[in-house]
Amino acid sequence: MTTINLQADKKIYFASDFHLGYPDHQTSLMRERKIIAWLNQIQKDAQMIFLMGDLFDFWFEYKNVIPKGFARFQGKLAELSDAGIEVIIFKGNHDLWIFDYFEEEMGIKVLREPTEYVVNQGSNSTSFYLVHGDGYGPGDYGYKKLKRVFESKLSQWAFGWVHPQVGMKLAMAWSASKKDEERLKRELQFRGEGEWLWSYAKEVEKQKHHDFYIFGHRHLLLDLKVGENSRYINLGEWCYDKPASNHYAIFDGINFSVKQFQG
Repeated sequence: MTTINLQADKKIYFASDFHLGYPDHQTSLMRERKIIAWLNQIQKDAQMIFLMGDLFDFWFEYKNVIPKGFARFQGKLAELSDAGIEVIIFKGNHDLWIFDYFEEEMGIKVLREPTEYVVNQGSNSTSFYLVHGDGYGPGDYGYKKLKRVFESKLSQWAFGWVHPQVGMKLAMAWSASKKDEERLKRELQFRGEGEWLWSYAKEVEKQKHHDFYIFGHRHLLLDLKVGENSRYINLGEWCYDKPASNHYAIFDGINFSVKQFQG
């Protein structure tokens, strides 16, 4: 468990699922500018920024090559890091092949597994459980098998030998095929007790208390009670350019809130 000593008048921010690159260059570029405007807005009082996965619709770091594009976003992350704001990226299922580029070039920590934090400010202490969310909770056994393949060193090594021009084209085509309108309609429906990440949070809470469980992945903004003093938060998404998009969370040491970026 990592302890964060939150400074007076500083805040911690959370956002997820930008899916930069989707569905086309121009749409993605407009979203990228919006994300940067949000980062510019929060920069004045941010102590830490947690980006909870699927920042890119696809990402693979070859030994000496990274995907084309997203230069403004990467530059802004570097600027924030250089300014002393701690940025932490959680890998999602779309960008799990982030390796060491962000850490080596920008000093940004990259995580994949569930991670616990305790935030202290004065006499207050608040605990968080953070992870992107893919492959957790009941069901979805097909993806869980696929996840093991994608995370294997052999798969990563093999894909690394595919020419970037071919590899990126194949990956983007596969990613786009997962976002047909019918699938999106199903994805954005609240499933009640069938919300698998909510179920997962409840199971974790039985073993150890956390005040907040914060996930991405689900693409649906959710704030649900886990226990008597515990909440499951899903951060929604920034990728569909819908009225319900572009949410983020703020913690100031006492209060936790979710807001929508209107810039």
